[in-house]
Amino acid sequence: MTREQYILATQQNSLPRTEHPQFYPVGIYGWRKRCLYFFVLLLLVTMIVNLAMTIWILKVMNFTVDGMGNLRVTKKGIRLEGISEFLLPLYVKEIHSRKDSPLVLQSDRNVTVNARNHMGQLTGQLTVGADAVEAQCKRFEVRASEGGKVLFSADEDEIVIGADRLKVTGTEGAVFGHSVETPHIRAEPSQDLKLESPTRSLVMEAPRGVQVNAAAGDLKATCRKELHLQSTEGEIFLNADTIRLGNLPVGSFSSSSSSSSSSSSPSSSAPRQTIYELCVCPNGKLYLSPAGAGSTCQSSSNICLWS
Repeated sequence: MTREQYILATQQNSLPRTEHPQFYPVGIYGWRKRCLYFFVLLLLVTMIVNLAMTIWILKVMNFTVDGMGNLRVTKKGIRLEGISEFLLPLYVKEIHSRKDSPLVLQSDRNVTVNARNHMGQLTGQLTVGADAVEAQCKRFEVRASEGGKVLFSADEDEIVIGADRLKVTGTEGAVFGHSVETPHIRAEPSQDLKLESPTRSLVMEAPRGVQVNAAAGDLKATCRKELHLQSTEGEIFLNADTIRLGNLPVGSFSSSSSSSSSSSSPSSSAPRQTIYELCVCPNGKLYLSPAGAGSTCQSSSNICLWS
C-alpha cells in the first residue's frame, strides 16, 4: 500500500457520518409559482387578442399587397376608387380622373386651390363658393381645348376676348361704361341692332370711315336735339332712289304783313327778309326759290338745268 492510498483510507474513516442527510429544493413554489403562471396566461391571452384584432383590421380595411381599401399604389402613383375624404391638407403634384369618369371635388363650404412659389408665398388662388367663383392671380386665361387658343384673358391692364364671335343674349343688351373699340358690330339674323345712349351723346369715330349698313331693313337715327352729319375733308353722299325730307315747314311771304309792320313803325329802317324754298331737281341738284303764293319747285324746270 502506497502512502497516498493510506492517507485517503485514513481520511475516509475519520469523516463523520450523518444518519439523516439534508436536501435543499431548487425552483419556484407556492404563491410565486401561481403568479408566474397567471402572468404567462395573461400574456398568452393578450397575444391572441392582438392577433385577432390585427386580422380583423386587415379584413375590414381590405389590406392587400397593392394597397389598402380603395387606395392602390401603382408605378404611376396612388389610385383612389370611389369617394374619399381627407381631414388634413393633401399635398400632391397632379390629380386627374379616369378617362370615362369626371373629377368631382366637393365640400360643405367651399373649395379653394392655392398655388405658391418656392418661398411659400401665395401666387394664385381659385375659390369656388356657394355664392361666387373667385380667382386671384396676376393673369387669368381661358383656353380652347383644341389648339390652346386664348378665348378669354384678364389682367390689371386689359381684358381680351379672343372668340370668333361674342354673343350677348340679355334682354337689356350690353352696357359699356366707357369707350368700346371693335371692327364689327352686328345683330342676329332677323333681329334689330340698336345703339343707344339714354342720357349722353353717341359718338362713332374711325380714322378711315364709319360704315352703317342695313341689308334687309331700315336705318333710323333718332336724337332729342340736333343731328349733325359732318365731313371735315370729304363729302356727305346720299345715294337712294328717293330722298324725302318730311315735316319741313313751308315758308310764305305776304306784302300785307310787311306794310302793316311799316305803318306801325314808320321810323323803322330794317331790311325786308325774303323767304326761300329749297327745291330738289330730278337729277339731284338743289336750288333756292323765292317763296310766294304758289310753289315754284314744280313749275321752274328751267332752273333745274342750271348746274
